[in-house]
Amino acid sequence: MAITTTILVTRLSALGDVAMTIPVMKQVLDENPEVQIVFVTNKNWGALCAGIPRLVFFPADVKGEHKGVPGLYRLFRSISRQYRISAVADLHNVLRSRIVRTFFRLTGKPVAVIDKGRAGKKALTRKENKVLAPQTSTIERYALVFRQLGLRCTMGRQPVFAPQPLPERVSAITGVKAAQRWIGLAPFATYREKMYPLAKMEAVLADLVKEATYRVLLFGGGKNEVALLQELAARYPQAVVVAGRFSLEEELALISQLDLMISMDSANMHLASLYGVPVVSVWGATHPYAGFMGYGQSEDNVVQITDLSCRPCSVFGNKPCFRGDHACMEWIKPAQIVEKVIRAIG
Repeated sequence: MAITTTILVTRLSALGDVAMTIPVMKQVLDENPEVQIVFVTNKNWGALCAGIPRLVFFPADVKGEHKGVPGLYRLFRSISRQYRISAVADLHNVLRSRIVRTFFRLTGKPVAVIDKGRAGKKALTRKENKVLAPQTSTIERYALVFRQLGLRCTMGRQPVFAPQPLPERVSAITGVKAAQRWIGLAPFATYREKMYPLAKMEAVLADLVKEATYRVLLFGGGKNEVALLQELAARYPQAVVVAGRFSLEEELALISQLDLMISMDSANMHLASLYGVPVVSVWGATHPYAGFMGYGQSEDNVVQITDLSCRPCSVFGNKPCFRGDHACMEWIKPAQIVEKVIRAIG
């Protein structure tokens, strides 16, 4: 079928948030064969779009060429010169995306914008009179934006991508997967409030490597995280540091081969979800009820303290613990995580 509609989609944020858009855009394209999507996002996230027909990655450099209002106008002009945009789907709804969508709206293009459900999330995270109720998932909020534009989008739980073969550069470090079961361990998060204490996570690792059929691959990013993981791996020969060694494309191929991922409420949960890899996710200051559970993931694999009246205290984990003791993470026992892993991986 010929392409008759080109939808501009904007989501200029962090890797995890962008990864959550992929299942929705894939579903839109599957159900609307006359549509193509031009996806404007961080210039480093192009690998997420690979292999999806009619999904066009359009890199944005908001700290360089596309910085500020003049830069965003250059972005608008560049898109307009290359594509005949039919409508705009703003999946971000922040100042930058508002400016871009305004340029298109001024040219008469229809615009649909995500409703972030701020009121419900505020009630969920406030200290007093907390309303502990599940909010509409971010995945569903993305889907609603496309429906506003008259497009079909019926979300399921099927993986977006099939497993990918390991590049030789990756298998040279990880080895070739044979009888072993591969477990990814991603112990870091942007904020301390979302991170299980590393000493406790080491206890998880120590327990897992007792099983000879498990091989644990340590994920992370940044020099400091890589250094900490190298120290950890030095004490556990069955663990391999993969953090900081591969491109995003190579890392995605590696994630696709995992039997399970252990992750915080962070990007690796969402990357694993694209391949249908089960994730044992550990939650502290944040909560699955805020809507950021990994696509297609089971709540049975969530690890969290459920009897703390202060949880959740923020949507993104960016507020300091007002108790000062990080009980939401500190009270989780390593054995609770290990038990979930064994149950999930079989």
